[in-house]
Amino acid sequence: MMQFYNTLTHTKEDFIPREPGKVQMYVCGITAYDLCHIGHARAAVVFDVLVRFLRHAGFEVIFARNFTDVDDKIINRARQLGRPSEEVAEHYIEAFYQDMDRLGVLRADIEPKATEHIQDMQTLIQELLDTGHAYVSPSGDVYFRVRSFPDYGRLSGRNIEELKSGARIEPDEDKEDPLDFALWKRAKPDEPAWPSPWGDGRPGWHIECSAMSERYLGLPLDIHGGGQDLAFPHHENERAQTTAAKGIEFVNYWLHNGFVKVSSEKMSKSLGNFVTIRDIYEHYLPETLRFFLLSKHYRSPLDFTWEGMDEAEKGLKRIYQTKLLLESTLERAKWSQAPLPEEIVSSLNHNTERWKASLEDDLNTAGALGYVFNLVRLANRILEDKSLSKSEQAREAMSRTLKAISELGQVLGLFGQDSQAFLTQLRELKAKRKEIDPAEVDDLIHQRQQARQNKAFDQADAIRDRLSGMGIEIQDTPEGTKWDVI
Repeated sequence: MMQFYNTLTHTKEDFIPREPGKVQMYVCGITAYDLCHIGHARAAVVFDVLVRFLRHAGFEVIFARNFTDVDDKIINRARQLGRPSEEVAEHYIEAFYQDMDRLGVLRADIEPKATEHIQDMQTLIQELLDTGHAYVSPSGDVYFRVRSFPDYGRLSGRNIEELKSGARIEPDEDKEDPLDFALWKRAKPDEPAWPSPWGDGRPGWHIECSAMSERYLGLPLDIHGGGQDLAFPHHENERAQTTAAKGIEFVNYWLHNGFVKVSSEKMSKSLGNFVTIRDIYEHYLPETLRFFLLSKHYRSPLDFTWEGMDEAEKGLKRIYQTKLLLESTLERAKWSQAPLPEEIVSSLNHNTERWKASLEDDLNTAGALGYVFNLVRLANRILEDKSLSKSEQAREAMSRTLKAISELGQVLGLFGQDSQAFLTQLRELKAKRKEIDPAEVDDLIHQRQQARQNKAFDQADAIRDRLSGMGIEIQDTPEGTKWDVI
């Protein structure tokens, strides 16, 4: 039985969708006013893996992820740039696609934009007004009455009295209660606005996800996801307004990925540690970032460091190197009938299946990757022992190992590239990071080969030492001399 940790109940629960075999899943997307950062990457990858795994497990998944394309942040950025806010939003939505496509994040089945669903939001707001859960202020703003929903605060674990003590009313607001939040905002000069029964204006942020998720997925949603930073106030407010309007629970399973810090500090432009996805792509392959993000359990805090990316790169490289060795060995080896030791067979059987159990246990990607490394160690043991590596049973073990890595890779969005092409890409990028000229390396390797042919071994050794000093490791193989960046 698949289990997920439900933020609403603070427990791990068996996953039972509202309709057998089908999953209706909604994840909050970006507010399109800036380039995506490491936090956006984590949320996108986590829920991408969840969709992939649910489909792998046989569920029919309908996945919706929205774009907020009207918001205070977008309007402010548009003013800074001197461009229409709709142009700014479209620019950053396209940038989102570019970044996520490279990261291997699948497109959602449904990708609604807030500005395309104004009528849906107005309909929901009117339901809240009709039931007394909302009110129109004298100035024309529409607010949700937080105290009309007794269960407010349950999702985020907040006490309403404690929230009241920290709440305040801004000078331009005329709320009944400081806790109340905007469903509709009256029009201001030079801002996007739409006609409504309460006057021209635009929707509040929270109402859009409630309206769009109901329209496309129906209620209750099976899964609603997002970063932990969205649990309050965004998801708390979504739950309150939808449950109040409809009289049924909004979502059955709330999933939130943990916070992301940068070098143990909260990411902030003011601190100078704001890391965009494109900043990372300048130094690392996109698959390395994805591997790094999945190396921790999704609910755990994640500390982004460049050293952590180096370790992720080493781990990913090791898997691809083993994959390449297995592929090449299977192509050229001659097989005998020598049996594999029973403990190797038993370990192979265990590790080729257990990764699925890890993912069934609250999407434990770190645990699943642990089983991949067990398989890598097992494969290398077989490959290094010539008495084992040519047996018929070894061929079967290698084939099963490759199949397990491929199957898990499809779920995690990893290990799917041509092994040699990936390793070549990685080598070139590492050379660029260390300002190493590949053409110079190739030339020195050619000079070394000439020296060896001429039996000038001292000269050949000197060239090897020079390469080593540059951070280059060389390996002489039957196919020629290969090099890598240490």
